[in-house]
Amino acid sequence: MHASHTSGEPGGPYDALVVGGGVIGLVTAWRAARRGLRTAVADPAPGGGAAEVAAGMLAAVTELHYGEQTLLALNLASARRYPEFVAELEEASGQDVGYRACGTLAVAFDPDDRAQLRELHDFQRRLGLESHWLTGRECRRLEPMLAPGVRGGLRVDGDHQVDPRRLTAALLTACERAGVVFHRARAERLTRTADRATGVELADGTRLTAGRTVLAAGSLSGRLAGVPPEALPPVRPVKGQVLRLRVPPAYAPFLSRTVRAQVRGGHVYLVPRESGELVVGATSEELGWDTTVTAGGVYELLRDAHELVPGITELPLVETRAGLRPGSPDNAPLLGPSALPGLLMATGHYRNGVLLTPVTGDVMAEVLTSGELPEEARPFSPRRFPATRTDVPPATPVPQEQPV
Repeated sequence: MHASHTSGEPGGPYDALVVGGGVIGLVTAWRAARRGLRTAVADPAPGGGAAEVAAGMLAAVTELHYGEQTLLALNLASARRYPEFVAELEEASGQDVGYRACGTLAVAFDPDDRAQLRELHDFQRRLGLESHWLTGRECRRLEPMLAPGVRGGLRVDGDHQVDPRRLTAALLTACERAGVVFHRARAERLTRTADRATGVELADGTRLTAGRTVLAAGSLSGRLAGVPPEALPPVRPVKGQVLRLRVPPAYAPFLSRTVRAQVRGGHVYLVPRESGELVVGATSEELGWDTTVTAGGVYELLRDAHELVPGITELPLVETRAGLRPGSPDNAPLLGPSALPGLLMATGHYRNGVLLTPVTGDVMAEVLTSGELPEEARPFSPRRFPATRTDVPPATPVPQEQPV
């Protein structure tokens, strides 16, 4: 754990105060500090959040969903920035973030899954995206560990991966080196003067003041007290369970790239790290704030992964985790000024938080310094949702030891 540090007045005033120290909050703080803003982060355990559980697939093409073409443009813009972003972050932090340009293979097992994958391929091609249809035999030639039942697949060379835990650790170090001030306590309440946000009050009673406050608390973003209803972000928790296995040297190389599959209509993915770790996920469950790892969730993941790669049952299982993705009504992020002056949003990234890290940092730094939301982020303004909200429960603290 990094030690807290402050400079000048510990409570501010800051140019930018970021509520939430996950990957989105940290990249926002780092980019703001690099622009010369006096920046602080409020979080009891910075470096945690949903990225602790995420697999780190940078899958703008293979995760394409119908009706999300606007989000696709933002995803692709962020994916294009990743190599330069990684180089800059690794230089700033002195840490490797585990970025791999290894590509992704999406496969199908039964005729229905194959038909759906074919439809996805046609959709990708209509949008000008690069993906290549392979026969089952060609899939197994690329990845010999695949089961004989694979009916076909898509090879997407542009969908890469990064290690979210290393990424977050590097951002934490880069923030500290850039002079970001960390307040390791939970933000309990937004403070306001007249009709403007002026900072937050922490759980320990400390009051932090700032010219602009950025709400980047992931699935908890809709539960900060003091935010008026018209500015409260419509963000909800979506549970995901993930397994981590270890590939012993005798089994290497097990997989050479990320493998995704539709198995009887369900989705499973396997992400091989250069470290020998193999990440298997992910369930998607609307269960509120529950972060329990369940026997059923583990069983379903192992069952589908075994059907995809039978040899997986020989690998040691080293970790099971559940986390909460921040979902929004249209599955797209909320970026930029809210309905309350002085309060900005960087939340609601759902399944694309790690992918959208570079572009989110750039967008938020630009709006914090110039006041202007960049063109590429305008479709994702928090103001696109109706002001009247009735679906968010009262702001109550969530146990901080839960991975969120």
